[in-house]
Amino acid sequence: MKNITRHTGKLEILKRLPNSYLGNPKFKCAIVDENGNGFSFVTPTNSMFGYSIQNYENKKVIAELGTFRNICTLNSIKELI
Repeated sequence: MKNITRHTGKLEILKRLPNSYLGNPKFKCAIVDENGNGFSFVTPTNSMFGYSIQNYENKKVIAELGTFRNICTLNSIKELI
């Protein structure tokens, strides 16, 4: 993964994408900061983020996003307290 950047804001799940070939879920999400600016990304294919991303919906998070095959992809996520 290249070009990893860190973003802070509220996580919004935009839509559920088709499952991977192995049947694991995948989502298109966005992180919206306090100014209303957003960064959209997808969860990686066949990763645990497909299952755990719903736990962070509508919560303030800090996430690292990177480029994988020219698609903005989630690298890590953590809830802010």
